Amino acid sequence: MPKKKYIVDLTEAEREELETLISSGVDSARKLTRARILLKADEGWTDKAIAEALDVGRATVERVRKRFVEWGGISAIERRKPRRRYERKLDGKAEAHLIALACSAPPEGRDRWTLRLLAERVVQLAQVDIESVSHETVRQVLKKTSLNLGDINTG
Repeated sequence: MPKKKYIVDLTEAEREELETLISSGVDSARKLTRARILLKADEGWTDKAIAEALDVGRATVERVRKRFVEWGGISAIERRKPRRRYERKLDGKAEAHLIALACSAPPEGRDRWTLRLLAERVVQLAQVDIESVSHETVRQVLKKTSLNLGDINTG
């Protein structure tokens, strides 16, 4: 059997922290399972035995071991930070124009603004320099302002 590349060697403080975390049981199930993996790995259990005992895959056990060694300490049980960055479609100026548009009278032949109609119209504005915007982006902007398109007194 090949020698393990990532060896879990917990300090007494780390062990106590993990045991306290597990006994309190207030964190997510995934975090508690990772804590149990580290404790069992520190006790010398094999990956296969840990996987069977905790009903997880061997790859999960290996991944937690690797994180423990690479990240240093019990930060291995925390969620990984998202790698994706979401760029804002609308800046403050464009949002202000969108809100002003939503507060204005709806186009002729319409009783009220719809999210899709606002999205189309805000792209057409000369003051706003964007190629496209989704109705979901419009919804999120209006939600921040507590603006209700269905309210007659909007504006």
